[in-house]
Parts: sequence; structure tokens; C-alpha cells
Amino acid sequence: MEKKKENWFSSLMNYANGSKGKITMSILLSVISILSGLVPYYCVYKMIELFTRNEVNSALLVWWSGIILIAYVVKVVAFGLSTGISHHAAYHILENLRLRVSDAFMHAPLGEVTSHSIGEIKNIMVDKIENIEPPLAHMIPEGAGHVILPVVSLMGLFIVDWRAALSSLITFPLTLVCMVLTYKISGKNFNKYNESNSYMNSTIVEYIEGIQVIKAFGREGASYEKFAGAITDYRDFIIKWLSSTWITMKLSFALFPATLLGTLPVSLLLYSKGSLTPAEVALCCMLSMSMISSLAQLEVFSEGIREMQFTIENLQQFLNMPSLPESKDYVKLIGHDINFRNVTFSYDGNEDNEVLHGIHMKLPQGSFTALVGPSGGGKSTIAKLLARFWDVSYGAIEIGGVNMKEIPLKQLADTVSFVTQDNFLFSCSLLENIRLGNPKASDEEVYRAAKAAQCEEFIQKLEKGYETPAGEAGNRLSGGEKQRIAIARMILKNAPIVILDEATAFTDPENEEKIQQSIAALTKGKTLLVIAHRLSTIKNADNIVVLKNGNIVAQGKQNELLKSSPLYADMWKAHIGAKSWAIGAHGREVGASV
Repeated sequence: MEKKKENWFSSLMNYANGSKGKITMSILLSVISILSGLVPYYCVYKMIELFTRNEVNSALLVWWSGIILIAYVVKVVAFGLSTGISHHAAYHILENLRLRVSDAFMHAPLGEVTSHSIGEIKNIMVDKIENIEPPLAHMIPEGAGHVILPVVSLMGLFIVDWRAALSSLITFPLTLVCMVLTYKISGKNFNKYNESNSYMNSTIVEYIEGIQVIKAFGREGASYEKFAGAITDYRDFIIKWLSSTWITMKLSFALFPATLLGTLPVSLLLYSKGSLTPAEVALCCMLSMSMISSLAQLEVFSEGIREMQFTIENLQQFLNMPSLPESKDYVKLIGHDINFRNVTFSYDGNEDNEVLHGIHMKLPQGSFTALVGPSGGGKSTIAKLLARFWDVSYGAIEIGGVNMKEIPLKQLADTVSFVTQDNFLFSCSLLENIRLGNPKASDEEVYRAAKAAQCEEFIQKLEKGYETPAGEAGNRLSGGEKQRIAIARMILKNAPIVILDEATAFTDPENEEKIQQSIAALTKGKTLLVIAHRLSTIKNADNIVVLKNGNIVAQGKQNELLKSSPLYADMWKAHIGAKSWAIGAHGREVGASV
């Protein structure tokens, strides 16, 4: 569901849950700190007046010096408090932003998530969000003070003499022209900058993740060339971008804070005409100089604020991703029968690109259903629709008599387990990796699940056993062993519906036998849907569904299909031929029955 796009700053403040008061306090303390810096100028002005009038004495000097010291202490303390509070609020907001983006990914259709590259997601989740911290912690609170200080200083100049005040603004018109030109030129390239940065990140991640394949195929040169090329292109783009705004940017940096350029000669001229006293000339110069630092900081901050604006607007694309409609209240399921009713699906929503066409299929509770057919027939799509990675385009999928769209995602996740060929181990111990299936499970329950999944033998061989970090173990575990850990998770989860994306497709014979045993433990008494590549693993299925080009062309038991479906019969003959070759090559049968 599309969310209405809002102003970027309002959007940012929406993630300041519980921190708005801290941000306000930080801004107030920053203003106090910066304005305290004006007090010494007034004190010096008063002391100069005392000297010029020959009214100076030790008591007055100590008095005004004491006020300067107090103002300095207030400035330092207020700044320290402001910075501490703003940093606390900033990191709280960053936390909320990352959690919101993660939540958006969790509730978006899988296709929406996978349309973004790993580099793009890493760039926004890590780098871009982290880059918001300096504007939040410094630019917003300090910027407020730096905006108010020039206003107060200018008011002070007008009080002394309006001509001195106007002279401090002499460079502003040309500065504004330079700044507008800088923003106009650089603004055109900001989206290109984000694209270039994301592409470089994606290339780096791809290069590192694929280093094993690169070395195995001797593609170091070509792959490194692509990797280095992405970095070089990014460098060239940044240099060209900065070069295009170098002159206007440097001019604006030079002219914007040059308030003394007009104030000093005009103040001296007014003094020569008797309009200003020496103390007033000094005060005009000090007030004018007080603006320099603030105006220079505002110019630096403006670029950071503009970058933060682009980052938040970019973030909004992720935060406003369409989400799967979801019911909040748990629903009562009458058993765990599964019904596909006239299911049609297209990944991009275009009817011309449908991958499933009017699928009718029933999976009774406790039954074993297998999906077979040529690649691209729609097997994995059906499995992923059942896990609700996407929503069907037309028709409905029902579980226990309830339309899947009416089942809360949390309840659906508890109801359906999906075991794929690609298994991911998280950065924690093997014990905790298995416990992910049921965070409330005791250690004993984890051990039983691991034993049922045939994991116990290889885990006990590790020096730290179940406490072995997954990263350390990952270098020593085979794909089949990782597969069994994933199955142990699912056993611990104990969902009534299990989807298997041919878990034994790419394993060696020894691991296949172990995995088959672990799958048997996982699927006992469950409603089982298997995507099959090795037909020997599903020959005893209650129902074998043959898919081709998004249509069901046949379904039934093995013996029925061998007689009624030429496509299945040809697939079985091909499988038997491949199995015979495997027996001859290895001296044993590779296939095993579920």
C-alpha cells in the first residue's frame, strides 16, 4: 500500500520518537552557548569606553572581566550539554530509521526487496543513515545558534549605527548569486552521485562474495578490472562534479562571511566625521567579526543539510515501499488443508508476463505433494506464493479454509516452514542458529532438534561444539551440513506446513542420506509441498503435480502419471538414465526416497 510522501524534515522528525524534547533542549542550549560568545564583545566595548573617558579603575576592570569569565563558562557548559544531548538523540533517531527500513523490507513483497541490489541496501542502511548523524548532532542544534547570532549581531549594529549595519551586508548579493549557481549545478548531479555510489558498493560486495568463484575459474583479471573500474568511475565522477562547482563554491565561501570588508572602512569614515566614538567603532568591528564564524559555519552546514535532505528523500523510497496487506488479529484455522483457487500471478503485475495461469490445486492436511516439471514452469513461484513472499495477482490461496491474505504474517510464519537449497548461518553460535527456529526453546530442545536433523555427529567434532561461532564453523562445514542445521531450525519451529525446495538437489550421496533422514523427522505428520528435481525422492508422493509454462498439465500418483502423462514419463526415463550413470560411476544409487 503506497504511503503518502511527506516533507523530508517532517519525515525525519517522525523517527525522533521520544527525542523531540531532547532536540529542542539541545537547540536551546546551543543558542545560549553561541549568544554567550557575544557578551565579551560588549564587555570589551564598555572597558574601552572607560579608558577613553579616563574613568577606568581596578574594581570596574575586575567586574567586566568577571562577566567575561562567567559568559565563557556558560558558553562551554551549554555547548557541552547541547552536544551530549544532541548525540544521544541523533543515535536514537538512527536506530529508529534502521529499524523502520528493516521493518519495511520485512513487510514488502520479496520482489520489491530483491529489486534493490545488496550494495544499494548496504549503502542506505549503513553509510547513508550514518551520514545523517553529523547534521542531527551538530548542524541542527548548532545551526540554530549560528542563524540567531548574525541576526542579534546585526540588530546590535543597527542600534549603534544603521549605516554600519548595512555596510556589513555589502557582499551578500554576490554571495547569493554564487550559492544559487553552486546548488543548481551540483543538484543536477546528486541523483547520479547516489547511483554511482550504489553501483560501486554493489560491485565491491559482488567481488568479495564471489572471490571463491573468481579464483576457481581464474577470472581474477576480468573481475578485478570490473571492480577497479567501478571505483575509478566513481572517483572520476566525483572529481568532475566538484570541479564543475569549484569556482562558484569558493567565491561564496570567500564572500559570504566577509562582513568586515564593508564594516571597517565605513565605521572609520563615520568616526572621522564624528558620528561614532572609538569604542563604538571597536564594537561595530567586533559585532561584524562575530558574524564571520557563524556565517561560514552556516555555509558548511547548508551543504550537509542538503545532503541529509537527499538521503531522507532516498530513504523514503524504501520506507514507502508497498507492503503486503495484513490482518492484525489472529484467525482460527480449521485444520491445515491448502487450496489454490484459480491462482494467476505476474511478478511485475503485467498480464502479458504471467508466470502462473489459473492454478487449481488442493493439498490435504498431512499429505505429501510434489511439484515437478521443466525449469521455468512455475514450481518455485507456487512455493513462494504459499510462503507469501508475494501476493497472487488473481484468485486465492486458502489455508485451513481462510484466505492467506487474512492471516497475519506472524501467524503465517508460525504455520509455514520453507527449507531452501541456499542456507544462511547468522553470526552467532551454532546453538543460537538452531534456536532461531524457536527463540523460547531450551538447550535440551535444541539438542533434540539437532539430533533429529542428523547434526549432532558433526557438531560434536568441533572443538567448541554447539558454542562454535557460525563464521568459524562455516569454513569447515559442508553444504549438506549447513543444510541439516537449517532443517534442525525447522524441526524446532515445528510448523504444520513444510515447503521443501529440493533440499538434496546438490548434495553428495553421504550427505543426501543424512538429509533425507533429517527431512523425514521434519515432515512427519506435516502437510508437505516439495519442489522435486530428483524424481526418485518423490515417487511415493500422495500427489505429483506436473507443471509446464505456468500451467498444471497433469497430476496424480507416480503409477498413474507414467501411464497418462507423456511429459512425466519422459522425465522419469531421463531420471532413470541419469541414476544408472550415477550407479556406474560411484558404485551406489544416488537417489533415495523420502
